[in-house]
Amino acid sequence: MKIVTWNVNSIRIRLEQVIFWLNQSPIDILCLQETKVIDPEFPRSPFEKLGYYVYSSGQKAYNGVALISSEPLKDVSVGFTPILPNIEPAWDLQKRVITGVIDSIRIVNLYVPNGSALGSDKYEFKLNWLKVLHHYLQTLLPSQPKICMCGDFNIALAAEDIYQKTNLDNHIMASEPERQALRDILDLGFADAFRKFTTEGGHYSWWDYRAGAFRRNMGWRIDHHYLTPILYEQAKSCIIDVNPRKSPQPSDHTPVILEI
Repeated sequence: MKIVTWNVNSIRIRLEQVIFWLNQSPIDILCLQETKVIDPEFPRSPFEKLGYYVYSSGQKAYNGVALISSEPLKDVSVGFTPILPNIEPAWDLQKRVITGVIDSIRIVNLYVPNGSALGSDKYEFKLNWLKVLHHYLQTLLPSQPKICMCGDFNIALAAEDIYQKTNLDNHIMASEPERQALRDILDLGFADAFRKFTTEGGHYSWWDYRAGAFRRNMGWRIDHHYLTPILYEQAKSCIIDVNPRKSPQPSDHTPVILEI
């Protein structure tokens, strides 16, 4: 099974690129983030013509997640509240969570808040959002031994995940509180699929549009697949496909492909 995560930075702008990529690289499930479109306007037809099923949770101009699957998914839900009915519904105003089951594997597709700047309201929102995610996963895990949690985490967990000349002093996406919040989540029983196969630095999934960052490989690895132990043992490969980032008008992210 191939599971792909890709922040497309607007599915309508990147649609042609995504469809081209799927034609070249058939997969079982594609987890999209930052789709930036409300559900009735999601471009379902091009995916359905390829035989895929589409599940989306979107909003206008911002955020948005979707699952594009080669077979119908089971137990699909969006947001935190279907699993955590007692939390404040406001946590689901931003469309950042979608989950479903394929071949007994629960896919949890996430678009973690960026946080904007340390000390800002958005930064505090990010840290609190991660606490809600911790509770969400803690609730899912007892009945779901096979979970692939993937998406754009907007966190680089280690120095090897960041272009080495980046100044990390008070840098969003690499601050210690963000990293610790993610470590707390992983301590529930998740492991980094990419690091099972590749330990060295220099492999990134996001590059700024500015300053020739992609050409100079000044990137960050912030798009991840985290697996529960059964799936981690079954994982055969996890690679970053940089080719879509070379396309005209690309997303600033590129696909990360997990094979189980």
